[in-house]
Amino acid sequence: MIDFRYHIVSLISVFLALAVGIILGAGPLKESIGDQLTGQVEGLRTEKDQLRAELDAARARLEGTDAFVAGAAPRILDDVLADRRVAVVELGPVDEDVAANIDAQIAAAGGSVTTRVRTTEAWSAQDQADARQSYAASLADYLPAEASAGRYDLTLARGLVASLSDADPADPDALTDDAAVLRDLLVGGELVEVLTAGSVPADVVVVLAPRAESVDGDETPTQEALEQVALVGQDLATAAQEGTEAVVVVGGAPGPGDLVSRVRSDEDLAASIATVTGMGTITGQVNVPLALAVRVAGSVGHFGTGSDATAAIPPVVTLEPVDRTVGTEDAADAPAGGEGTEADG
Repeated sequence: MIDFRYHIVSLISVFLALAVGIILGAGPLKESIGDQLTGQVEGLRTEKDQLRAELDAARARLEGTDAFVAGAAPRILDDVLADRRVAVVELGPVDEDVAANIDAQIAAAGGSVTTRVRTTEAWSAQDQADARQSYAASLADYLPAEASAGRYDLTLARGLVASLSDADPADPDALTDDAAVLRDLLVGGELVEVLTAGSVPADVVVVLAPRAESVDGDETPTQEALEQVALVGQDLATAAQEGTEAVVVVGGAPGPGDLVSRVRSDEDLAASIATVTGMGTITGQVNVPLALAVRVAGSVGHFGTGSDATAAIPPVVTLEPVDRTVGTEDAADAPAGGEGTEADG
């Protein structure tokens, strides 16, 4: 049984330990402990200053690179797209300034953004699968039989591409009646929002992939949700490459679950669909029309950053002019990958 004397001895031991610690800390160990702590603080301060200097140097290099690219862009892009009409599809919310800057680079390259649309959450939400299947059946009536075959999400993607690019054989500057019906069905089904309405058919398509945190309006989306968005984005890119001269998928920094990484990691997709990263940077924005031109010329590249990138910047190519004469094969109806040559310099 523990008695009062045991508690007294315990208290005395505690006070003795405190006294010894105070004596040692104030005496023999004072200098060594103080010197050690001072040395650690000085080391941390030096390391922080070094990291700050490295960060400032990296920022200065990046700003210099951006300034060079911005200054050189007009000369690099001059007539690269040769009057191509571009439809832009935002696969989720995209910053307005970023979208406007990409439009500006397309214009600097001699192209024009004819239509801009954005898919809604219903385009990829798993709880909307039954509704999408129903709308895909409705779209099939206005698509060729081969375009309505297969998965319903792919049928929806083909319907969207057709609504943007199907030209009237009698008037290459006008969309077909079926294209207008397809667009009305997609908008009426709240699957697509029209941001900029166009009346002329597109030759090529740019797909702007959303950042991961914007998926379904959720800042921490599940891996399953990310994969679903990437899957329907893959269908859209596939349909665009089938139905137009070229498609380029554009994203931010590559990361797990994003559309660009999905395309680049799939051997078949990577062989047919071009990609660009860094859409929030001037380099990425300039790369968009360059990558489109490369794809129209018959090559596939993956430009920007990431371990699967084939080059940081696309080569400059010269495309044949678009022939929209009635009675001839329009460039937009030709198989993807027309002739093109690399420009000198």
